[in-house]
Amino acid sequence: MTREEEISAKLREVEGKIAAATSRAGRVRNEIQLIVVTKNFPVSDAQILYDLGIRAFGENRDQEGSLKSEQLPSDITWHFQGQVQSRKIKSIASWADYVHSLDSLDHARKFSSYPEVKLRNFFIQVNLEPLRIDRGGVSSEALEPLLEAIQSETEIRPIGLMAVAPAQVEPERAFAQMQEIRNRILTSFPEITALSLGMSGDYEAAIAAGATHLRIGSSILGSRVLPA
Repeated sequence: MTREEEISAKLREVEGKIAAATSRAGRVRNEIQLIVVTKNFPVSDAQILYDLGIRAFGENRDQEGSLKSEQLPSDITWHFQGQVQSRKIKSIASWADYVHSLDSLDHARKFSSYPEVKLRNFFIQVNLEPLRIDRGGVSSEALEPLLEAIQSETEIRPIGLMAVAPAQVEPERAFAQMQEIRNRILTSFPEITALSLGMSGDYEAAIAAGATHLRIGSSILGSRVLPA
């Protein structure tokens, strides 16, 4: 089997599962954006996906995303989903169409200072593991104060929330919590409607919980080849 055939087969399998989960949840497929995460995969794999019709790609590292965005067609939408580092913000702003991992007012100010930034294409990352500050994200308690500060002090207007389900928690429970958090803040922040939830191991549960953006990599591309 060629690499093209392998990726095509896996993509069809994932699309079939998305369609089934969407139907079970009483939703429609066009409510959900599939983002294929190409982190640690070569540009050639991304080109295969492009030829198969994929136009949304996710990257966790600025350097890798920046290089790939230069080598691939310009109609691709690039989603940055790694932890934001202050020194990388200018570069991320130059290539990423969406940022899924904004979690501080300082970073929002810096992003807002660059004219190329798409100011409504941000998700606030929520940390569902309070004891794991290395995970990134803001606590649910600090979410509304952060949104208020971003709204009053920057031009950025986030469109949604992002989270990663903790390994020790059932995905259904974690995603239900995110649904509750989003619903809680809708009165004050009606523009926060999107939910970036679900990866290769739990995207069907994410769909059931109302996810609008799925970040799927290994289920389509296989095991990642880690950099040396």
